[in-house]
Amino acid sequence: MTATDLGPNTQGGAAGRSFLAGLIGAGIGPSLTPPMHEREAARLGHRLVYRTIDIARLGMEPDSVGYLVDAAARLGFDGLNITHPCKRLVLPALDGLSTEAEALGAVNTVVFGAGGAVGHNTDWSGFARSLRHELPDVPKDRVVVLGAGGAGAAVAYALLVSGVRELVVVDVDASSAEGLAARLTERFPEADCRSGAPDGLGRLLAGADGLVHATPTGMAHHPGLPLDPALLRPSLWVADVVYRPVRTELLRAASARGCRTLNGGGMAVFQASDAFGLITGLEPGPEHLHAHFRELIARE
Repeated sequence: MTATDLGPNTQGGAAGRSFLAGLIGAGIGPSLTPPMHEREAARLGHRLVYRTIDIARLGMEPDSVGYLVDAAARLGFDGLNITHPCKRLVLPALDGLSTEAEALGAVNTVVFGAGGAVGHNTDWSGFARSLRHELPDVPKDRVVVLGAGGAGAAVAYALLVSGVRELVVVDVDASSAEGLAARLTERFPEADCRSGAPDGLGRLLAGADGLVHATPTGMAHHPGLPLDPALLRPSLWVADVVYRPVRTELLRAASARGCRTLNGGGMAVFQASDAFGLITGLEPGPEHLHAHFRELIARE
């Protein structure tokens, strides 16, 4: 498989066109991506039907994602979003990858077109845009990323694109952290990218400007804190990729200690905006997607 920078589905600009999209993952029933996409398409004068394909409910294993992608292509889907635990497992099923998706080794958006099924990653751009929008003036020389999975890879990539000079990836799976750090070093040789051990997190945070949490801990079905809140200090900014709930236990603890914080809502909105554009070829309005997101969250 070779990298490609194939553009979005160029047929998407036709007035009043209908689109069919879907989300593949496990436990995705509460996802706000489907209604955000459908509402934005309607605002632009189009119809978009967005289906969730929950492998847990279907009794399917994560590695069945390739079969599902092939089936979606045959059924006429315009594109798919891919989430946990399939962002890496989907790679062998694709005909091409964007430059960023290849570098990250993770895909969250698949577009069907003349080039076949092409994988993209909008998680990284979503986080980068959220960070730039919400915390534009925070120092970013040294940052610790907690989590080396698909979300961790995306935010690490985004941080390096955003100018971080020293990045440490911490994960309970040492090989995952080491592998991600090695891939990032190849892509960003001018930066200092390395892995760190969880038992050294206190020392790492003591010398860091920021912390980005990228594990499931703190989600509605995985409550709790990913670290000892005593490790947080007022000069450290803290970001969380979790957006259900918007204010995680980590962010509440960080705010209580005087830290500036960034919740996962902005990343969710901006990645959805970028994915929507890729799948439909339409120009979304991030401000409208933010409004959709706030309304949907307020209903819960």
